[in-house]
Amino acid sequence: MESARNIPIMSFLDQIFASLETSADRALLVGLSDSGHEAITGHDLLNRVAQARAFLAGRNLGKGDRCALLAPNGIDWVAMDLAIMAEGLIVVPLYSRQAAPELVTMMKDCSPSIIVCGDAALRDEVVANWPEAPPQFLFDEVFTQNAPPSPVASPAPHDDSDPVAIIYTSGTSGEGKGVVLTAGNLAHMLACTSGRLDQLMQGQAVQDKVFHYLPFCFAGSWIMLLTCLLRQSQLTINTDLTKLAEQMRAAAPHYFLNVPQLLERMRKGVDEQLWKAGGLPRAIYSHAKSAYMHAREGRKTFSDSIWLGLANAIIFPAIRKKMIGSNLKALICGSAPLNVETQLFFTMIGIPVLQVYGLTETTAICTMDVPGRFEPGRVGPAIVGIEMKVSENQEILVRGPNIFPGYWNRPQETQNALHDGWFHTGDQGEVNPAGNWKITGRIKNLIILGSGHNVAPEGIEEEMESRLPGAQIVLVGNGRSYLSAVITGSVNADQAQAALDAVNATLPHYKQVRAFRISAEPFTIDNGLLTANGKLKRDLIARRFQTEIEEMYAIKQAV
Repeated sequence: MESARNIPIMSFLDQIFASLETSADRALLVGLSDSGHEAITGHDLLNRVAQARAFLAGRNLGKGDRCALLAPNGIDWVAMDLAIMAEGLIVVPLYSRQAAPELVTMMKDCSPSIIVCGDAALRDEVVANWPEAPPQFLFDEVFTQNAPPSPVASPAPHDDSDPVAIIYTSGTSGEGKGVVLTAGNLAHMLACTSGRLDQLMQGQAVQDKVFHYLPFCFAGSWIMLLTCLLRQSQLTINTDLTKLAEQMRAAAPHYFLNVPQLLERMRKGVDEQLWKAGGLPRAIYSHAKSAYMHAREGRKTFSDSIWLGLANAIIFPAIRKKMIGSNLKALICGSAPLNVETQLFFTMIGIPVLQVYGLTETTAICTMDVPGRFEPGRVGPAIVGIEMKVSENQEILVRGPNIFPGYWNRPQETQNALHDGWFHTGDQGEVNPAGNWKITGRIKNLIILGSGHNVAPEGIEEEMESRLPGAQIVLVGNGRSYLSAVITGSVNADQAQAALDAVNATLPHYKQVRAFRISAEPFTIDNGLLTANGKLKRDLIARRFQTEIEEMYAIKQAV
């Protein structure tokens, strides 16, 4: 009898290919477009992967060569991604909406052997900014319509230490870095995510239905894609954000990945619609919201029970059905802190929001909420096999098989981030006795006042934004004697001052915000003040608004 040690262990790619073969006749990917939808079975996807592998095999590439993948989400993106890894190459997925000069900087950093683009416009932008670019190919050249079906070949063998991807970070304070992820990183993470989704689905013998709108080039989004392929789920891919709401309802998902921005918008939309509706629906909803908070605070009254009962019978089911459909078991949220009031809103109407915390360097995930045992405002416990602790300055340190081996071509920055096997996240946090973590700030975002006080700006900014719906707020004051704020949005000075007064009343003197400026220019991806996944580029914001910032301190000092 063959010993266990001689039995080859299936790589994550072997497992995904085996799942595709097992689900040969089952629709796994549904691509939505203006012309309708395209449903792809496991057999169809394997055939497309084979076409892409044949194309790559003819390009004279060697194991470890980089292949840049520059395209929006779609079925061809998925097939190309799998093909690149299956050929033993390293995939470099890039955000197709990012500015061409930034994309070129990343590609020059990783020196791809070829660039595969979704369309000619993307390719032309790259070439215009990089005339010496390596060969570029379009999806139309890779997936020839008349190509005969190719036999399914096993993926190239991968050791756990073999790099399979380089994913560039968003670069909140500077140029993005290429995070190298290995086959071992992916294998561990996919086992963890699939196991947590088993808990959510409670062993139901139905195909998971998942909706997806976040770019696959982001680490968390990519992990969700690969997890769905592994689980033989049906993944409906949105390609038009203007049709997000209707496509979300049509997909009738069991769960899907989100960023806080969308959930905040959904919550605001419900409030506005019920306010306009008026009458009994608005009365029930308003009273039920107050009753729900009373119940959480342990002071629920008999009338609260009546209002909540009415809302649970009439209002909340209608909201859930109109918003997302009847199949939903949970929303999954990551990439940035979620306002606790928004998480409580969805919990109130019967939709759990499960939070995930992680970084690209941790293969997207460190913690995941446990279905049925999550705590609003926290991001769940560390996943299986992962160690987490805090350092003296409350920085979160992580160790485990999910930790990346290093940054591409950046040995010094790798050395700065990894010490004795522990990855220094740059995030501040705390863990409670139940093992659930809370993210409290960001080390490099700390504002050190002239008095020596250290202030994490995120919590104060969130409190102000909760009182100024639709506004964006960034605190400044490094090396100064007090904090100030740059505010964008449809806000007037009286509203801003009222919000400041309310927040300042709850803070010690050194955390109080003493001045503000309102700007008509919002922080956006297009103007370069937000990263590709919506995080603030604080250093760039400070430079862009330097004049306004200097004015705030000059006025106060003059007074």
